[in-house]
Amino acid sequence: MKDVYTLADLQQGNLNQDENRPIRLAVIGNPIAHSKSPAMQQAALDKEGISAQYIRIQATEDEFDTLIKTLVDLKFIGVNVTVPYKQNARKLCAQVDDLGKATGAVNTLVFHETGEIHGFNTDGPGFVKAIREEFSMDIKDLKIAIIGATGGAGLAVSYACAMNSCESLTLIGRSENNLEQLSSNLSNYFIDENRLSGASDRLKYAILDTIPAQEAIHQADLIINATSLGLKPTDPSPISPALFEAYHLVYDLQTHADTYQREAAMRGARVANGLSMLVYQGALAFEKWFGIQPNVSVMKQALLKKSV
Repeated sequence: MKDVYTLADLQQGNLNQDENRPIRLAVIGNPIAHSKSPAMQQAALDKEGISAQYIRIQATEDEFDTLIKTLVDLKFIGVNVTVPYKQNARKLCAQVDDLGKATGAVNTLVFHETGEIHGFNTDGPGFVKAIREEFSMDIKDLKIAIIGATGGAGLAVSYACAMNSCESLTLIGRSENNLEQLSSNLSNYFIDENRLSGASDRLKYAILDTIPAQEAIHQADLIINATSLGLKPTDPSPISPALFEAYHLVYDLQTHADTYQREAAMRGARVANGLSMLVYQGALAFEKWFGIQPNVSVMKQALLKKSV
């Protein structure tokens, strides 16, 4: 099998199909060679005795719609979709879950025999499960600050926090227009007659590197890095290390150690990276495809081996 396939490979029949284990699932993105999804999804498939293989497919934006149609024609079960095509995927769906509708983006597609495509955003619920596992706390009990809240991954996390009625949420980023718009979109989730605090007390936004952002981070229980900083080993943390305190829970959507995590740990904070979110969003995708819960431990082990 190739590490990465293309639309041309599919159209020309270059899948090197194994009749006993046909290729029926994939992750699509650009770039995609770095994706860890095949390791964990293949481990889950093998554990459940499902005779199918999961591959990586790289495509250009112009190719995306044709690629999805080709996969449906090839009787694929479904796909995961990652950067930069989650919005493109949403537009092809006949049915979409609530988070997909709210964010305008999906990361999981299920192909039905009728040709109809159903879309799901499993990033949000995957994040919620990850926080519960890593810190033994529920989103609803936490004051949260999200750095990079309006980006692709940050958007799903922001909505997940709001939909799960977190204690308070501060959206942090660089574009005031984007932050204001997201805050407006989320405001209805913070109207709760059973709480003394109003929506304006529980939902705020702040420009990165300003005093209001620093104050929000200081007051937060959970700080989330949803920016692209950390993708490269040389990237700095998106916030000053002086802002981290020992009482903070620090979560990073990056799936490997980086400066943000190291600096938080040095200040005594409890730190976790995004591998847990990757596993849980993948497990939820698996449920959408097959209607059964995969073995999460097996998926984690496969990811840890891949990361060594």
